[in-house]
Amino acid sequence: MTTAPTNSKAATAPTGRPVLRTDYQKAVATYWNTNQDDPVNLRLGEIDDLYHHHYGIGDYDASVLEGPAETRDERIIAEMHRLETAQADVLLDYLAPVAPSCRLLDAGSGRGGTSIMAHRRFGCRVDGVSISEYQVNFANEQSARQGHADSVRFHFANMLDTGLDSGSMRGIWTNETTMYVDLFELYGEFSRLLEYGGRYVCITGCYNDVTGGRSKAVSQIDEHYTCNIHPRSQYFKALTANNLVPINVVDLTELTIPYWELRAKSSVATGIEQPFLKAYREGSFHYLLIAADRI
Repeated sequence: MTTAPTNSKAATAPTGRPVLRTDYQKAVATYWNTNQDDPVNLRLGEIDDLYHHHYGIGDYDASVLEGPAETRDERIIAEMHRLETAQADVLLDYLAPVAPSCRLLDAGSGRGGTSIMAHRRFGCRVDGVSISEYQVNFANEQSARQGHADSVRFHFANMLDTGLDSGSMRGIWTNETTMYVDLFELYGEFSRLLEYGGRYVCITGCYNDVTGGRSKAVSQIDEHYTCNIHPRSQYFKALTANNLVPINVVDLTELTIPYWELRAKSSVATGIEQPFLKAYREGSFHYLLIAADRI
């Protein structure tokens, strides 16, 4: 089992500043450092060595619920993984075109599955950053084992203060990670990192401003994941304030509901499935893809 080093609080970024700057960041890092045996991520990733830390989109194949009972859960797990990989493919579609000479950043890279997918598709260099040393170690081991160590690298770094060179990135993405940070600070850093005309793609859950605040179901999601889900409007305010102009906004809410319905029937269900389904169905929570260009 990959383990995290013990010097997390003392570690510094290339800037010389601590990676974990606040008590909240330390709490989030501790959550992911100690959540190493979560079957939701591990069992799905074991199928093809693409370990995701996000959810899925698209209709599931109902036939996985039929057939021999003893292999039913195995079929469900495989189908959930297919839907998660489909979500990552859609995200990468909105980053394209990307030349092999380009460089991409996976901000909040988790166990690294989407970064490896991006390198396989575009042939370019990909850097991932995470404040979880466990995730960074796990992802680097996967990249090396699959022969990508020279091109896909993961760093123990804060996506609010990466220390990477200004204008060095053709593309950046966040996949269900923005609810852990201040959006204005985040997009200020992304605006610095992106070259002129570079593309940022975000997939996120956000609460519906029209409902007047977080619903009970959204608050339950916040509590479960130690996060702070933003209102939908906050994304567009923060993007435009930092020279990131939205070009595509896609509502994925209806497409993600089948994933949660299937997950609720699986052995890796945690109980958070019902708050997600309630929030999506009542309209208090949206699952959005936003693509924006750096001007």
